[in-house]
Amino acid sequence: MKKNVVLLAAAVALFCFSPLVHAAEQAGPEETADVIKTPVQLDGKTLFYVLEKRGSLKHKDRAALIAKRLQAVANDTAIPAESLTSGDFDMPITIITAQEQFIVGLSDFDAELAGSTRRDFAAEVSRKLQSAIRDYRREHSLRWLFTGAALALVATALLVTILFFLGRLCGNICTRLTQSIEGKRLDLRIQSVQLLDSGQLTGLLLGIVSTIRFALCAVILLIYVRFTLGFFPWTRSHADTIGSSLMGLLGTIGSAVWAQMPNLTMLAAIILLTVYTLKLIQLIFKGIERGRIRFKTFRPEWAQPTYRLCRLGIVAFSLVVAFPYIPGSESPAFKGVSIFLGVLFSLGSTSAIANLISGYTIIYRNLFVVGDRIKIGDISGTVVRTGLQVIHLRTVKNEEITVPSSVIVNSNVVNYSALAKRQGLVLHTGVTIGYDTPWRQVHGLLLQAAGRTDGLKQEPEPFVLQKSLDDFYVAYELNAYTDSPQLMERIYSDLHKNIQDAFNEYGVQIMSPHYVADPARAKVVPKERWNEEPSVQQEVDEK
Repeated sequence: MKKNVVLLAAAVALFCFSPLVHAAEQAGPEETADVIKTPVQLDGKTLFYVLEKRGSLKHKDRAALIAKRLQAVANDTAIPAESLTSGDFDMPITIITAQEQFIVGLSDFDAELAGSTRRDFAAEVSRKLQSAIRDYRREHSLRWLFTGAALALVATALLVTILFFLGRLCGNICTRLTQSIEGKRLDLRIQSVQLLDSGQLTGLLLGIVSTIRFALCAVILLIYVRFTLGFFPWTRSHADTIGSSLMGLLGTIGSAVWAQMPNLTMLAAIILLTVYTLKLIQLIFKGIERGRIRFKTFRPEWAQPTYRLCRLGIVAFSLVVAFPYIPGSESPAFKGVSIFLGVLFSLGSTSAIANLISGYTIIYRNLFVVGDRIKIGDISGTVVRTGLQVIHLRTVKNEEITVPSSVIVNSNVVNYSALAKRQGLVLHTGVTIGYDTPWRQVHGLLLQAAGRTDGLKQEPEPFVLQKSLDDFYVAYELNAYTDSPQLMERIYSDLHKNIQDAFNEYGVQIMSPHYVADPARAKVVPKERWNEEPSVQQEVDEK
């Protein structure tokens, strides 16, 4: 009888200080401005919910107290789980006890939260508590713990095995990819444009394989941790948290992708339209380059540079149109990053843009082509490679010189090859001879030296100009045509050797050194001394 009085007093106190108010009925079961729903848990499992006043000091720990009483009963194996009973008193409270040990009192408002009557709700809670106590005692038994430890060991061994074979598989894939690509020298090309060589392609594919391997390992480890933590009652709540977090993450990603489907569809349409427009324009310019399509004032060599300009314009226009449809483009972070990158590009690409514009200027001016022998300022060489930013010259010393396009635009460019094939390039050199030598003889000797020099043409005929009548000598200039400007240094060298031979052969002194009076003996080399040791033997075509 005393115990019943105690239980009745507890029920009355619980009802009097109950935080459940009628506002909860109107606001719904989750939360209102005044009422918050609190779960009652045992060993991390939620059994039912109770209501609390928000900010309440007396009843804010109600759920914790209920859980504490329930755990005490669950730990006391002398109390059978079937001893849980619910009883009604004259007041609107139903209490649940275990061997007359008070656990919880349920009011009408608690039942309304579950959408049921008080008695049905109390019966349902009583069943849940009995089941929870049985599960708690079973899962905390030594047999269950040993079983969980064994399952954890099996899971760990399975994890190590899977990771080992996954590593072996990825290693074999990487080895075969490397052997296949580097053995066959595979390159990634779009028509004639090489995007990646074999080494870069190998690195790209190996990086993709490594990324897939990392993702698979992360998923496998997550699954392992989820199931291993679930084997033990103390860590099961963490396993549920990991599982719910993962599902929540996947759900969030799926929802975000689904919400962006209209924008992604529009982006796909813009990309497809841009790609096929570029293909159509490329076909047109390919036809111009190969001579199938002709315009009167448009050179075929302008086709590819013009295509690049058109491609740049189309891609830029497509980006402007597609920008509003990019996910996150309206966010302040996206705009801030875009502005930051734009400022960096503007500050760091001034010279690059200048060279780019100069490169197109050079192309449309038609200054030179690959293979031409040119001179830019003090630099002479053969054009071996051209680009929008720079051109590459190879000198006679087999040096490769890189010249920026902006320097070329601002310098004088001499092209030795432009007219050489059609009209011939005029090579010229000068000598100074005294007044006591007949000019007709000097002309003949110079023309004879030109005739002996390989690489100089005889049609049109070489000619000699008298450049000046100086104080001590006459300045003569020999001019001869060649169609091999790439060999002009060697031709000049041979020509100078032949001039010396011709003048020495006829005893004519070259007056280039300054002197005060005529020497007693002419400064010439007689023919019998031409091959004194050490000398280079060569045949002289005497004409």
